[in-house]
Amino acid sequence: MLAVHPSLVPVARLAELMTREGRAGFVVVDMVDLADFTPIDDITSTAGFSVPDAPLYLVGDVTRGDDLLGWTPDDAGPELAARGRTPLTISEGVSWLLQQPEVLEPGACFMCIGSRKRKAGPAAGRRAAAGLDARTPALWISGGTGRDGRENKGAPKLGWCWAGNHHTWLGFASASGRRGPG
Repeated sequence: MLAVHPSLVPVARLAELMTREGRAGFVVVDMVDLADFTPIDDITSTAGFSVPDAPLYLVGDVTRGDDLLGWTPDDAGPELAARGRTPLTISEGVSWLLQQPEVLEPGACFMCIGSRKRKAGPAAGRRAAAGLDARTPALWISGGTGRDGRENKGAPKLGWCWAGNHHTWLGFASASGRRGPG
C-alpha cells in the first residue's frame, strides 16, 4: 500500500478525500488536535517499522485486524508486536481507505493505534500508557447522529476511542513493515 506522509498532506486534509457511497470523509469536531497524533515510540525505534522520511512510502501486508475485534488498544499493541507486526498510523489508515474504500464495512472498521498524542505531564486516565493521551485514532462509518450530523450518515469518519475500551466492531489495522525509496 502506498502511504502519504503527513508532512506532504496533513491527515485532516486526507480524511476529507475519503468517500463512501458518495459521502465525503470527515474528522470528528472534538479532534481539533489531530496533527498532534504522531507515530508511537515502538514505530519510531524499530527497524523496518519506522515511518520513512519520505513524502510517499510503502506499507506491506496491511490487514484490518478483524481477529482482534473486542480487544482494547492497550492490549492489542503488545499482541501485534508479538506477532511481528506494526500498527498503522492514522495517516496510513486514511491512505489505505483512499486506495481501497471498500475496506471500511459496517460492523468491521479499525483503529490506527500506531499514532498517539504525547502528553506534557504524567499520564492521566485509568489505563493510558505513560505519557500518552488516552485517545486512540479510529476510522469507522458515521451513523449520522449527534454532532456528526444527519448529512454525514454513512460517511467515513476519523474519530477516537479510549485506549482501555473494548469495541466489538473495531479491529486494529497493522502491517508487516514500512519501506521508503532507495
